[in-house]
Amino acid sequence: MSSSFESYQKRRLISSYFSVVLSIALVLFLLGLLGMLVLNTKKVADHFKEQVVVTIYLKDSAKEVETKQLEKSLSMAEYVKTTEYVSKEQAAEFMKAENGEDFMNFLGFNPLQNSIDVHLKADFVTSEHLKTISDEALAKTFVEEVRYDNDLVNLMNENVKRISFWILVISGIFTLIAVLLINSSIRLSVYSKRFTIKTMQMVGATKHFIRRPFVWKSVKLGIIGAIIALIGMAIVFYYLNETFPDLQLLNNPILVGGLFVTIFILGILITWISTFIATQRFLNLKTDQLYY
Repeated sequence: MSSSFESYQKRRLISSYFSVVLSIALVLFLLGLLGMLVLNTKKVADHFKEQVVVTIYLKDSAKEVETKQLEKSLSMAEYVKTTEYVSKEQAAEFMKAENGEDFMNFLGFNPLQNSIDVHLKADFVTSEHLKTISDEALAKTFVEEVRYDNDLVNLMNENVKRISFWILVISGIFTLIAVLLINSSIRLSVYSKRFTIKTMQMVGATKHFIRRPFVWKSVKLGIIGAIIALIGMAIVFYYLNETFPDLQLLNNPILVGGLFVTIFILGILITWISTFIATQRFLNLKTDQLYY
């Protein structure tokens, strides 16, 4: 009978440890993903900003040397990321592929113009910079027109500011929730040992002596949970980096390493503090208060 009871208690203890480790791992994993999102918010926003195209349409009278000179000067400008010359023939082929029919068969000629597609660096994708760049290009006598989606640029910049603000707010809230969830799991684990704590105290054990094994056990569970979370993070980060290589999520090893170290330290720190507070609470309770 005694052996059966001990086996039951051991299973309960293992189940309790497993639930604590699982809750710590899940919370730290989600916290790590959120941390990666916060650290890469600007990079993601810059990626989308740099997809905005400024198209400079050239007059048919534009000389080849003028076109090449303009393209070269643009590619060397501090605000330009990439440039691409698109001939009217290339533009016609693109439209044919998009529409599935050759519009030149109906018109009998190619009405499109030679152009230069310009992708700007993210910091220069603003209405003011685009207006300045457009005016500079239009000052060239062989430039017919400059087109870009100004409304899209304004909307994108407003949304980036709004999203960045809410990401910071959500990060703060989620961090608080993570601490509370881990703290709750640790408290439940310590609660099951409240009579053991009080018994040790009654036979003369000091608070430090009683608290030490509980803290050490919780820290070990925190380390295990953190390692599981880090493995999960590594898998997700690798998958995202392979799926979206343009974002270059893993190109800064110091940043990624710092995030992993932070999550690992949080796993230890939160479990240590939570266990300290939980054991201190039961150490300060009177014997008759243990039943409530």
